[in-house]
Amino acid sequence: MLRHTTRSKVDAMPQAQQLPPDADAEAAATAVDDADVAAGPDRPVFIMGCARSGTTLLQLMLHSHPRIAIPPETRFIETLYRRRERFGDLSRRKNRRKLARAIVDKRKRKFHDLGLDGAKVTRRIVNGPPTIGSAMGIVLREYARRFGKPRWGDKRPAYIQHPEAILAMFPDAQLVHIIRDGRACVASLKRMPWWKHGSIAAMAKWVEAIQKGRWAQSNLRPDQYYELQYEHLVADPRGELQRLCEFLGETFDEAMLEPSRVADEAVPDKKTWHTRTRGEVTTAAVSQWVDELEPWEIALMERVAGRMLEAYGYPLTAGRSRPPVGKMRRYLEISGRRRAADVRWRQKERALEVRYPYPVAARLTKGQRQAARAERRRQRKA
Repeated sequence: MLRHTTRSKVDAMPQAQQLPPDADAEAAATAVDDADVAAGPDRPVFIMGCARSGTTLLQLMLHSHPRIAIPPETRFIETLYRRRERFGDLSRRKNRRKLARAIVDKRKRKFHDLGLDGAKVTRRIVNGPPTIGSAMGIVLREYARRFGKPRWGDKRPAYIQHPEAILAMFPDAQLVHIIRDGRACVASLKRMPWWKHGSIAAMAKWVEAIQKGRWAQSNLRPDQYYELQYEHLVADPRGELQRLCEFLGETFDEAMLEPSRVADEAVPDKKTWHTRTRGEVTTAAVSQWVDELEPWEIALMERVAGRMLEAYGYPLTAGRSRPPVGKMRRYLEISGRRRAADVRWRQKERALEVRYPYPVAARLTKGQRQAARAERRRQRKA
């Protein structure tokens, strides 16, 4: 099993930009409650992984911890980060208000699932530090405060596609990547009412998630990135969660073993495909894929991802079976499109770094504020 392993600094992460003069807002309404944080670390926690890997189960387990709050999935962090140029210089109050409204007012961002007062959050963003990371973090921090918890974070499977973007906004973040047998992910995605792309696209999605995880292993520090496997989590939740808490710098809490207790508050009722989260943690879903996938699907998955599966201890079952040539061609086509889309994203991001000369990193936690002060000192000396 591959554990949290990282050896060097990020070499593809967006570079820090010229910081604007401090706004009065930076000193107002943004300091974390030091009395609460003193009991432990305040670094944000981000859960990611291929869709249907167990990210929601892990979200609930961490949300059950007395110091950590992980909200239902939203859709504003990645989207607005990509569109940050629209909001201009956030040292201007009107631009922070514009950004706040883009988060709070549009239902497709799913802010309403957080149960927060939109007007209050808007005021906090307007009066907060002038960076897009700070605005995003304020929303997550307010969600944590709703439950009286000092440590905040987020969960979305798609974060694994661009972990460097999360770290650009939250440089002290701890990334938790949950991995599940790719064949099980494919079988589960096939059942989802919102998955319209078929099983071959699901295979390409899993492979990409593993490749992104390998990038993170090679480029992030050991305290930034951690991997665990769904199958081990449901088989030995206590042991796996104790090790995860050690990585996070937290004390394991027994409440984490009963994630169903917080499912009603952290999983919207409309997401009926998450019914398992309202029951006990079991291994029932581990081998379902054996009966749900067609022989050609198993053969194709093991042909294109066999080494990855074996690297995580998932035994191959198709033997010498060869997938249909047409299916293999289709996989290569879809996989190629995904790689091309990733290249385009990076090209656009590099261009945007030039066009958007403003800081993006949050200034909410102790580590974030220290980094911002260090950057200002460095710029004064330059």
